[in-house]
Parts: sequence; structure tokens; C-alpha cells
Amino acid sequence: MLCNPAVSQNNKNKLPEIGAAGFSVLSIEKEQLIGNAMRKHLRASQPILNDPVLSEYINTLGNKLVKHANDVNYGFDFFIVNSKELNAFAFFGGHIGIHSGLITTASNESELASVIAHEISHVTQRHLARRLEAQSRSQPITMAGMFTGILLALVNPGLGMAALQTTMAAGQQMGINYTRGNEKEADRVGIALLASSGFDPHGAPNFFGKMAEKYRYISKPPAMLLTHPLPESRISDARLRAQNYPARQLAPSLTFELAKARITARYEHNPKSNIASYERELEKKRYNVEAAAKYGLALSYFENKNFIKAKKVLEGLLGEDKNNLFYADAITDVYIETKEFEKGIKLLERLNKLMPNNQIVTLNFANILQESNNLERASTILQDFIAVSSNTFIAYDLLSTIYRKQNRPAMMHSAKGEIYALLGAYPKAIDELQTAIKFSKERPLFKKRLKARILQFRSQEAKLQRL
Repeated sequence: MLCNPAVSQNNKNKLPEIGAAGFSVLSIEKEQLIGNAMRKHLRASQPILNDPVLSEYINTLGNKLVKHANDVNYGFDFFIVNSKELNAFAFFGGHIGIHSGLITTASNESELASVIAHEISHVTQRHLARRLEAQSRSQPITMAGMFTGILLALVNPGLGMAALQTTMAAGQQMGINYTRGNEKEADRVGIALLASSGFDPHGAPNFFGKMAEKYRYISKPPAMLLTHPLPESRISDARLRAQNYPARQLAPSLTFELAKARITARYEHNPKSNIASYERELEKKRYNVEAAAKYGLALSYFENKNFIKAKKVLEGLLGEDKNNLFYADAITDVYIETKEFEKGIKLLERLNKLMPNNQIVTLNFANILQESNNLERASTILQDFIAVSSNTFIAYDLLSTIYRKQNRPAMMHSAKGEIYALLGAYPKAIDELQTAIKFSKERPLFKKRLKARILQFRSQEAKLQRL
């Protein structure tokens, strides 16, 4: 969501008095409830990247910005959608999605951060809640239809706009004008946030200009430009705002370049073309960071099943940067394929002591342990991790696999129940827990916990139905 105006030095930091705007329609508590439900719906229906390395990167970057934001009412959740479409979106409760194509299109981390800062500003300014409030003045709102339409419009603008028009048949022009106002405000707040977080404030106008140039003569613009209109005036306004802050010449970010390489090598194109591309980059020194180009080459070797070549490159990278989790994650996969379990376990034992309950370390550690048939230790590590991080989809999925291998049906069905709950499929989650109860005849305390969890799932489902 992005837009336009020229502001003077005197009023550049003056924001509108929002006060309790949006509260008459949505309380903070209800906004979080709806946002969490929408997040589960997305997890079940969209190609979300359940990649702990990329998840940690995008949340670290996002929270670096959130730390400097005003009016933060709750913790933020950042996630990546596996799509080459250029798009980013924010919705209720501090959830922000970034399409992978947007990350690979950005030239540097400040450009990517500018988009995330813009989306954070939509959340902190409560634009969706204010939009609902504006709509409620003209006609009654069907909440379920409204939320579904908004979510569709953000993730898939082509489908979502039609859903919104059906649900909110209220004055098309009023909706457009309100969106432009949102964009104007989010641009102003976002660029200030970008600067205060240590990024180059020119990242915003630079990225706007790149998008405008790329799609100037395209009849079908990318999804992001449907929800974030980009008139020429908006680009010039962004340049003017950025000039109010000191220019920053930042060195290329290693983690940003590694994230780009990971997306390219693992989720885009084919391994052979990626190998040729990275080998050409390295030969002609056409890279921003050499280590990132080598990492992309190693991942491409792995995807092409050239495990020995991948291992050689990754062990070289780890020798220079022994605690880098991008490298540790990738070489764990290599050691599993080459059956060098002890090498991987030794590496991850060291990292686990250094970074206990880090999701990348824990999930890789548990995975290589279960691959080497050390099932009891793997399940213990995952149980400890889930106690402090209960919303990690991969952890429950891995735990379910381990319990199946151990022939522990009650625990396996219990873990599957948690997976379905994370997808918002509460009836299926309850079915799994009821099946787990049938296998728990000799474990009365475990049965009580399962019954209590069923009551929690029913309560959560009932809350959603009452909205």
C-alpha cells in the first residue's frame, strides 16, 4: 500500500491526529484475533515458504524496523510467500507478507527495508481498521465477507478487488480516495522509520523508480501496483522526503545477499541454469558479495545432486564464517545426503550451545538426529523448542515423523492435531486429538491434557464464529 504529496520542512514530521480511529469497529484484541485467523488461512491456502533460514532473516530485518516504530500495539510476524509476483501486504494484528520476487528484485537491503517499513506503517496507523470505520458510516458491514475480501485483495489483488466490491458496494470513489490517503501517510511514516532504523532513506524512492521504469509500458502491472498505486508524483514526493534525512552509503548486506541467493537457487529457475549463472558471476566477478555468489552456487550444486561439489564450497565458507546459519543449514542437508551424520551433529551441537532454541539450529539438529535414527534425542530437542516457540509448523511436522518412526501413535496424532490447528482447521485438529486419546488408555494425565486442548480448540473456533 503506497502514494504521494509534497511536504515542507516545517510539517514533514507532523502526523494526523489518529487517536482512537478504528477502535469503534475493531478493538486491539479483536484485531489480533482476526489477524491470527487470517494468518492461519494464508498458511493453509497460499505457498508460504516454511523455510527457517529465510523466516529468521525476514523477521530479524522486520523487527529491526519495528524497534524504531511508534504506536506498536503487539508483536509483529513477517513471512515470505513463494511467488515471483512483486507484492507485499499487511493485515490485522501485525502480520506482514512479502513475496519472494520482491526480495530478489530489490538491489540492496535498504530498498527491501523501505517496502517493509511502508507495510509496518500501514499496521501502526491502523489503516485497515480505519477503512472499516469509514465503511461502517455508509452501510452495515458483513464482517466475514469484509475480512475475506480484504485478505484476497492484499494477497491476490485481481481476485480480491472483485470480492471487496461485492462486499462493500459503498462508493467506489470513496474507497479509492481513502486508499490514496493511506498510501500518502504510510509513505511519510515509512521513510522516517527507514531513516531512524539506520537504512538509506533513498531506498524508498529508488525502489519506486525502479518499479515504475520496469512496468511503464506493461499492460498488466504487478500485484503490488494494484494495491499500491505509483503515480509519478508519488516518486517525486518520496525523493523530496528522503532528502530531509542524511544520506547513507551502506556496504552491501551479507545476509540480504545470502537470502537473495537462497531464493534464487532453491525456489526459482532450474539447478543447471543457476549453476551456469553463478559460475559466470564468480568468474567475471559480477557480484555484490562474493560469499553470497558462492553460497548460491553451492545450493545450486545441491539441488542438482552434486553433493560433493556443494560440500567443498560450503565447508570453505564455514571455515571463514563458522557461526553463519545460512551455511550451517545448507551443509547439514549435504551431510544427510552423504551420510556424514557425525560431522553435522558435531557442528550443530556446538551451535546449539551457542544459540539455544534458535529455530534454524534446533530444526536442523533434530532433523539430522532423526535421519541418523537418534529418535529419542531428536524428540527431546523438539519438545524443548516447542515449549518456547509453539507456532513453528515444521517443528510439529518433524515431531510427527519422529513419533511415527517410534511407533507412538498417541503422540503422533497429538502432533498432527497441532499442525491442523496452525492451519485453522479446528475440526480436523480435534479429530486428531480424539484419536490420540484412544491410544492413551494407560496415560491418564496425557489424556487430561488432550481433553483440555480440545476445549481450547473449540473455544478458539467459537470466538471466530462470533465475529
